[in-house]
Amino acid sequence: MLDRQLLRENPDLVRAGVARKHMDAPIDDLLAVDSEWRKLKTEGDTLRAELQKVSKEIGAMKARGEDASEVMARTRTLGDDIRDKEELVKGLESKLAEFELQIPNLAHASVPDGKTEDDNQQVRSWGEKPKFDFDPLPHWDLAEKTGILDFERGAKIAGSGFILYRGLGARLERSLINFMLDTHIGRHGYTELFVPFLANRDTMTTTGQLPKFEDDMYRLPEDDFFLIPTAEVPITNIFRDEILPAEKLTAKFCAYSPCFRREAGAAGRDTRGLLRVHQFNKVELVKFTKPEDSYDELETLCTDACAILEALGLHYRVSVLCTGEMSFSNAKCYDIEVWSPGVGKYLEVSSCSNFEAFQARRGQIRFRREQGAKPELVHTLNASGTACPRLFSAVVETYQQPDGSIAVPPALHSYLGTDIISIV
Repeated sequence: MLDRQLLRENPDLVRAGVARKHMDAPIDDLLAVDSEWRKLKTEGDTLRAELQKVSKEIGAMKARGEDASEVMARTRTLGDDIRDKEELVKGLESKLAEFELQIPNLAHASVPDGKTEDDNQQVRSWGEKPKFDFDPLPHWDLAEKTGILDFERGAKIAGSGFILYRGLGARLERSLINFMLDTHIGRHGYTELFVPFLANRDTMTTTGQLPKFEDDMYRLPEDDFFLIPTAEVPITNIFRDEILPAEKLTAKFCAYSPCFRREAGAAGRDTRGLLRVHQFNKVELVKFTKPEDSYDELETLCTDACAILEALGLHYRVSVLCTGEMSFSNAKCYDIEVWSPGVGKYLEVSSCSNFEAFQARRGQIRFRREQGAKPELVHTLNASGTACPRLFSAVVETYQQPDGSIAVPPALHSYLGTDIISIV
């Protein structure tokens, strides 16, 4: 969430920032409630000061042997008035929090203005699109030839958008996960975590999934738990309500997790094969930084994610998202898209985001520069390092052979135990 003081002192700046993202937010409603909240808080403070004064007067009257019954009755009235004010203040605080959680983060000044993906700006690319002397097949046709995926039985077990990996397909998926973890831990210096795959409401609220995106989440109503949409959620919350020493920053973590997304509103878009699924695997990267370091750390975060694609020999491009394409919570975001030759288009495999203090303010994730110094909010960043379904599809499509078999990228030979996935 945003700093409430910023909303009070410069609401026009916030309105302009929300408009840049082409979003709506209840800023005027929040300001009206905040004004009433501050008015009641002031009235309550005035009543408490009067109560303190009257209480002292009662003590003095009793010491002088005077009748203090009328003044004591006044304290009871003041006490009732204070409790009434406190109840009203509590109700307004709840309303303030409700409105604050509906206001998106503001885009960084370096983010280009725009409405659609056509306004995103490509910043770099790596490699070249592979060339074939035959018509490359999409991964779903290759999967049929090699028997590595079973879409029909996956749908029978859980429904559309749930995939069954078979044989070398299952081993390829596991190999990609282990290769990414080993790379980020051994080469890039991340600490590995193995996180819970369920999260409570406070955890989901910290990272911005709630309340705005509750319809996209799978929820267990009896416990009010949610299946995580990404390991970003539990990793970011490991320091919720904690104060870190400055020397622990930047802290870098990575984790594998399955990810669960209902994809509400996405029906009919890129639903073939592995392009848009409800359960998928991902390796996530999360950083906790000092504010002055966060944009340098965003660049290295993006480089770390790109290193996976380079090691696998996959052509990709990186774009900075325009304001209209950004998420609710981030302040700047790079999308990494890998070329998938069988599908014939670029597929997003990672979004590298700086949230600045937006998530940290929700979760009260802070650090202290030195002993006795006032705690400050950290900046949080995250990236997919990377997401498996589209990485999987790009690998099998890029390395397909004329007969429909699939060569294994050299970086995965030791993980997969073979250099070829043959047709069946």
